[in-house]
Amino acid sequence: MSKPVDHLNKIKHSLRRRNRAEARFRWYGRVAVFIGLAAVAVLFGDIISKGHGAFQATYINLSVAYNQDLIGVDNLTDPDELAMGNWQALPKAALRAQFPEVSGRSDKRKLSGLLSSGAGYDLKDRLLANPLLLGETESIWLLADDDIDTYYKSWLAGDAYAARLTDKQIIWIEQLHQQGQIRLQLNTNLFTRGDSREPEQAGIRGAVMGSLLTLVLTLMLSFPIGVSAAIYLEEFAPKNRWTDFIEVNINNLAAVPSIIFGLLGLAIFINFFHVPRSVPIVGGLVLTLMTLPTIIITSRAAIKSVPPSIRQAALGMGASKYQTVLHHVLPLALPGMLTGAIIGMAQALGETAPLLMIGMVAFIVDIPGSFTDPATVLPVQIFLWADSPERAFIEKTSAAIMVLLTFLIIMNTSAVWLRKRLERRW
Repeated sequence: MSKPVDHLNKIKHSLRRRNRAEARFRWYGRVAVFIGLAAVAVLFGDIISKGHGAFQATYINLSVAYNQDLIGVDNLTDPDELAMGNWQALPKAALRAQFPEVSGRSDKRKLSGLLSSGAGYDLKDRLLANPLLLGETESIWLLADDDIDTYYKSWLAGDAYAARLTDKQIIWIEQLHQQGQIRLQLNTNLFTRGDSREPEQAGIRGAVMGSLLTLVLTLMLSFPIGVSAAIYLEEFAPKNRWTDFIEVNINNLAAVPSIIFGLLGLAIFINFFHVPRSVPIVGGLVLTLMTLPTIIITSRAAIKSVPPSIRQAALGMGASKYQTVLHHVLPLALPGMLTGAIIGMAQALGETAPLLMIGMVAFIVDIPGSFTDPATVLPVQIFLWADSPERAFIEKTSAAIMVLLTFLIIMNTSAVWLRKRLERRW
């Protein structure tokens, strides 16, 4: 009797040990998930805490007199006169009227520094949009300088950063605040303007348009080529050493560092075919090379997931191999192909290294309107702003990262939703 009892005790002890090991393994997994989520939360929290201020900008309310003699323009339709007009005189005169006690060249220069250096050109655009304002006076909110913006935001938060301001400028800001003539407003420049050397005037619209044009060209080239290659390799190509060699190299290309594709684009598209640098065409071609392996691999996996019975039934009904693939296999595999394409586009949207190699790191102020206009992309814009010495660009960098992450989350969520929505279970 003792032997069966001992054996039973050993079994129970073994079961308890295995159950404890399984419970520990589950806890290890939970802890790993918690650490990962905590790291993501810390990262997102840090980015949001630094970047949310960029969505607001400091504006100063002044009474601007559109004095024709002051700006030296008689005809608002003459481009030469407009180019020679003294537009900065308008905001300077408005500031001096607000603070008539300020005297001395140095103090007047510091007073003018309250406003952005582009305030005069903003008034020019407003006057050209409404010529009836010439000779009139209006109360208008003008964009403040980036140093004023940084100080005012930090002052409102209770931790004033006044390293680059004089005592008199701080006094003027407090006076404006007491009079209700300085406040934070929605920073529309962030979404409507291109890059600028002045942080308060810099925006992401040029980079967003460059990313859009580049991704459109990438999708137009990579999706049909990748799907066609996947269909041929999976359905029509003979199984021999050549196809095995091609499959191995496609898998290897998916693991190649992205900067290698930038070097390839520099050598082939720019040096050999003489495609201009820093244009969406060359960016789209390079990103097409980079995303093709991902799209081919995911498309082949989607084709493999279609049951063989579908092919056999179509062939049994008299359909040709071409008709079977086109009318039966491809529609069923298309959701997986689209998911792979979206993931490939999300990967391309976040790439920086290959685009740096082909010159898309240039300082571009104008908004690109076509595939041949000079452009940059959002990740490269973030790289440029992160390297800028001005403190105000820290906010802009984090805000641009938030916009980029939003696009990436939307694209990846769309891929998951599309797969769940359209996939069929066999």
